[in-house]
Amino acid sequence: ICVCFAVELAFARPDGIEMLKGCFVPSASLITNPGMLFVGVGILGATVMPQNLYLHSSLVQVRDKSKSSSAIAKAVLYSTMDCNLSLVLAFFVNAAILVVSAATFYRSGHNDVADIGQASELLSRVLGSKLSSILFGCALLASGQQSTITGTLAGQVVMEGFLNKKVKGYILRIGTRLVAILPALIMLLATGDGGVNNLLIISQIVLSLQLPFAVVPLVMFTGNKQLMGEYANSKVTQVIAWLVALIIIALNGTLVVQSFQGSR
Repeated sequence: ICVCFAVELAFARPDGIEMLKGCFVPSASLITNPGMLFVGVGILGATVMPQNLYLHSSLVQVRDKSKSSSAIAKAVLYSTMDCNLSLVLAFFVNAAILVVSAATFYRSGHNDVADIGQASELLSRVLGSKLSSILFGCALLASGQQSTITGTLAGQVVMEGFLNKKVKGYILRIGTRLVAILPALIMLLATGDGGVNNLLIISQIVLSLQLPFAVVPLVMFTGNKQLMGEYANSKVTQVIAWLVALIIIALNGTLVVQSFQGSR
């Protein structure tokens, strides 16, 4: 995914200063503009998917079965590296999508791109290379596979850990895929491509709305010294974690309020 969008960035040739400014300088319009908030919260849900918090908690336990201090410290170190690397790459991909869209569509006056198919067609036309559309499709395919794989694995972790039910891996994976594809298939048959695009965005919003229910317990548990011992969060880390959790809750709450106001 990163390679595909790195090549797309090379084709798009965005303004470097404006790109850095847009990525790192916060704008009040993110909150005041309902459309920007809608997309921003969707990106948040797509990047920090709540089910991955359960998956990472499970993966850290399979590195070393021993309970020695050195084994735990090594597992914590490697898991921290894994999470940081994956989030940095996710940030790059999401930023690249926005930058390529702005540099390609808005610069050429195409402000009404409504769906993925139209975006793919415009990429090859505006950038003058069919390779850009192929790379865009490959990136979408890879991202779809990644998100469904982690969702399936997280479901298995939840079933085994919370419900104490063990299901054969292939049965769970097939069942999860079938359940996941049904809403998209129904929406496609009922409303066409436009409905699928709306479903895609709404699904990311739902993920973001679920984040507080995973983040708040996570912050509480990791800051509890009786539970975590020497690996509990420091006071500074705990304050930052609560601030991030409150920001997520505030963004989701603002989106819900704006949605209700807009529906009146």
